[in-house]
Amino acid sequence: MKSLFKRICIASDHAGFQLKEVIKTTLINKNISIIDLGPIDNKSVDYPDYAKKVSNRVKSKKSDIGILVCGSGIGMSISANKTKGIRAAVCYNSKSTRLSRQHNDANIISIGSRLTKKNTALQLITIFLETKFDGGRHLRRVKKI
Repeated sequence: MKSLFKRICIASDHAGFQLKEVIKTTLINKNISIIDLGPIDNKSVDYPDYAKKVSNRVKSKKSDIGILVCGSGIGMSISANKTKGIRAAVCYNSKSTRLSRQHNDANIISIGSRLTKKNTALQLITIFLETKFDGGRHLRRVKKI
């Protein structure tokens, strides 16, 4: 895996905790540094709090991109997208992931741990980290968001 990004952060809620840990360990094992913004266990937490931690870190440019994991991926994405400048995409297959980067310049990937198998999630993370934004006509559209 060759990540285009050096500063990556990750967070989850309780439903996404186990998958977050797998993603984090996999990236670390591939010599990709990652900042874990929590939680530290699978006790019940409120997903908007963790989506905000990641989106604020990406917005302030302390991280280049973010990874969010909750049960469906949807709640985290909705919460993160409330932050100006954030383009969080719920990704569920390779095409949706690739297009989120190529056409939308997504800066946060959101994955549903209850809907996405571990190996698929790792594949989606790889695609997200390796895919460049196409720019061109897509840049004009992204600027309108």
